[in-house]
Amino acid sequence: MRILIVEDDPILSNGLIAGLRLCGWAADDVSTCGDADAALAAATFDAVVLDVMLPDGSGIDLLERLRARGDQTPVILLTALDDTHDRIRGLDSGADDYLGKPFDLDELTARLRALTRRSNGTASASYQAAGIRVDPKTAVVIANGLTLSLSRRELSILIALMERPGTIRSRGELEDRLYGWQEEIESNAVEVHVHNLRNKLGRDVIETVRGLGYRLRDRP
Repeated sequence: MRILIVEDDPILSNGLIAGLRLCGWAADDVSTCGDADAALAAATFDAVVLDVMLPDGSGIDLLERLRARGDQTPVILLTALDDTHDRIRGLDSGADDYLGKPFDLDELTARLRALTRRSNGTASASYQAAGIRVDPKTAVVIANGLTLSLSRRELSILIALMERPGTIRSRGELEDRLYGWQEEIESNAVEVHVHNLRNKLGRDVIETVRGLGYRLRDRP
């Protein structure tokens, strides 16, 4: 997944980036409403972690603008303002979830997984397709009855393909899952990770669609 963090506390923001990347996710951060508006207009994110109190305005106002232009990206509001009125206003403004500070990183990642499951139209906590089962929480991958060891970036690509079996994912989409803005994209990284996945899962599991990208064969 690719997550946008909108938070003006650099210590908290840096900690979130480090924690999310350990989960195998790409994470980018901005510290103002203006920069968040620009980021969301320029790139696609799987979810947004949005602080309510920002230097140049309210995160809730930003959220309302986001929803007004039809952007349905899942949003978790993250704030020290945790009374009932604030929660109601945030949820009525289009937030998908609400988490008060201080919070536990494991709880935040669990909530992000739940939000992205719902946005992908599934209630299951794991992905299953093409004879493969993936548990994003534990990073356990089982294929043909065998438990496999994948790198975090191999796992990210596999989950991206399993979210919509049979749907083509472009190289750019997969790179977005692997790298944040501050990370240098390695040459042929996607091709290398797909090659490694084929060696572990089977040569026919991931199909290359010339000029378009890759897709998971949705076979029994």
